Parts: sequence; C-alpha cells; structure tokens
Amino acid sequence: MFTKVNKLKHLMNKIIYDLLKNVFCYFDFKHRCLKQKKEMNRHVVSLQDYVQIYEQATFTFSALQFLSSIKTALPQIYLTLHTSQLSMTESLNKDDVMESLSAIQITERGNRRVGTQSLLKLMSTPEFHQSLTLTLTSGWCCFHISCVTSDRVWISLRENNLILTNSTGVPLYRVEDLCSDLYGGLHTVNSENELIYIDRNYNINKLSNHMKTTTTFIKRTDSTWKPLCVYWSLSTGDLLVGMRCLNTMTGKVIRYNNSGQLTQTIHHDNTGLGLFNEPHYITENDNGDVVVSDWFSGVVVTERGGRHRFSYTGNPSGSGLEACGICSDPLSHIIVCDSKTKTVQMIDKDGQFLSHLLIRSSGIFTPCSLSFDVKTHRLWVGSEDNNTVVIYRYITRHDALIGKSVLLSVHTNYHVI
Repeated sequence: MFTKVNKLKHLMNKIIYDLLKNVFCYFDFKHRCLKQKKEMNRHVVSLQDYVQIYEQATFTFSALQFLSSIKTALPQIYLTLHTSQLSMTESLNKDDVMESLSAIQITERGNRRVGTQSLLKLMSTPEFHQSLTLTLTSGWCCFHISCVTSDRVWISLRENNLILTNSTGVPLYRVEDLCSDLYGGLHTVNSENELIYIDRNYNINKLSNHMKTTTTFIKRTDSTWKPLCVYWSLSTGDLLVGMRCLNTMTGKVIRYNNSGQLTQTIHHDNTGLGLFNEPHYITENDNGDVVVSDWFSGVVVTERGGRHRFSYTGNPSGSGLEACGICSDPLSHIIVCDSKTKTVQMIDKDGQFLSHLLIRSSGIFTPCSLSFDVKTHRLWVGSEDNNTVVIYRYITRHDALIGKSVLLSVHTNYHVI
C-alpha cells in the first residue's frame, strides 16, 4: 500500500512538474516572440529610412554611392523561427550582404526613380508653409529661383541681383556678374550644389559650392545667338540651354554634357517649323521630356530625343498664355506661371489642364518664378511685384509599408489661397 502511495505521489509530482514546465515554456515563448516582434519592427523602420534615403538619392548620387553609404550602418539581422517542434537560427551580417552585392554588375544609366510616383499623392488643397521677404537695399521682382538645400536658395531679381538666401530672406552671398539685360531662368544648380549662371558677357559660368572659385563652363562663340535660360538635369547630368537668334528672332534648345560638350540641338518640329521664339525658362520633366516656357509660344514640350510632343497655350486651349516661371514635380506634372491670368497652373505630362494650383498667393499678386524642392516636396513661388517668396506644399507622401493612405484629388476649379 505504501509503495502504491509513493508511486501515485511520484506520478502527481511529474504531472505538476511537466505542467509548470509547459506553462513557463509558454511564457518564455511568448516573451521571445514579443521581443522578436520589437526587433522586426525596428528593422522595418530602419528599412523604411533606407527607402526614403534611396528615393532622395535619385537626385543626388548614384546607386553605388548609396550602397557605400549604408555599408557601415547595415545592422546584423538574426532570423529566428520558433514553434513547439522546431527552433532555427540563422545569422546574416553586413559582410555577407556586401560580398553578395559585390557580384552584381551595375551599369550607370542616370538616376533611378522607380516607385516614387506610387508613394506620392496630390493634396486636395495646397498647404501654405511660409512667406519670406528678401531684405535688399535695391532690386525687386523675383525672376528666378534655384533650390540648393531645403532652406537655401538662389534668387535673381531686377538690377542685376543674384543672391543666396535662407528661409529668413537675409542675403548670404551675392553674385556680381549676372547678365543684367535678361530676365528669366538665368541660373540653375547642379548635382554638386554648384551654381550655373549666365554672366554679363553671355558666357555660362560655374560657381563652386564653397563659393570661392568661378570658372567659365560654356564660352559664347557665336554672337548671333544669345543664351536666355539654363537648367541642369539631375537625371542625366546634362545642361539644357535656351537660346535666341538675334537675326531671325527664333529660338532653340541646346544640350551639353557635364564636360561642356555640345550633344544635341532642338530647333524644329517634324514639319521643319521652328518650335521656339523666346525660350526664357526651361526645365526637365520626370519622364525625361524637355519643357520650355516661351513668352510667345506658351509651354513647348519635346521628348528627350527632340521630337515635339505638344504645346500648351492656356485653358481653354488657345485662350492665350503668357508663360514665365516653370518647373515639374515627381508626379510628372508641369507647373507654370501665367502673367496673363496671374495664376499658377498645373498640367499633366501630356499637356492636359488639371487645375489652377494657386491664385493670388499670400503676398503675391503676380507669380513670376517657380522652383520645386524634391527633398521636401515644397513649391517656392516668387513675385513679380515685390521681393516676396512664398512656399507651398501640394504633394504628400503615401507610406505603403504602414498602410497610411492619402486620397488623390485633382480639382479643376480655382484654389484661392
């Protein structure tokens, strides 16, 4: 009898031990799962940061430089699978990843922008961000704006003023030899944040990013043609120049590579007629199209190869457009100032009118110049009437990884700001 009692007690102790063991194992398993969930969330956030860095990198440096920049920051990732029957752990470190990546053959073909459009959406109404007034003793009318960083821009005004300023409007640096008898897109900024501008002798100069050295990038050799505007393509590294012939009063667009060699001339359409009269602002759309603001011809758009795609002359079509400042955004919209209606208009990449983006912007009666900051998705708008620059945001980011969504809304009615 005593033996049976001992056996029963032993069995009960074993059952209790197994039960407690399973309970503790369950809590330990749950704790490990929660811990790994936190680790996974941390890595997801890190990857989201890298995605954003890569998207911004499309405008500043190549994929090779991007991989190099994350080489030292790439963390060790431990993948652990827990089940009641299986436990497997695999270590993946940055050396293994970089060794695998080194075998990939990469060909430089310009900056890549895949997927950007699916992550960006139009806001229902433009959002006012800031207004600044340039503190100058002379000069007015903000003819052109070139963004350098999120808070530093080059702005050209009347009376031969080209200044570098920040969000307070205080001049930080002044260029003294800007061409004084031209009013338009006289300057641009390259991928190294160097200023490219047309000087008083109609040469195209380059000012170093530390603003200590000025060199002649393109020297004027033909006195019958005058450069009117410049734009540095961040996707190809080319310089686009709008020109006008003083004898025939016709225009053309010339493309130079980053070494200053002439590579392309865009002059006529497929019937032999001239495309341009007075191209005084120029930009490049996200799809590679060359976009020109011509005082007499409206907005003239050609493919990168030079074939004429369309001309936009106002809404309704043919109603007239006094086109001045122009830019494009990452959604391939073309944004243009119209001096006739004193509005900022938005058209799509095929020339269809979408909306009057801004009307009577805060502190601005006649918008004259535009610049889109690709890093902050903010639109800088300069005034023809005074020294005021206003900043708006009309594009927001849609984060697909965390499920945050923003509805796409394009209105064809006026947005009065």
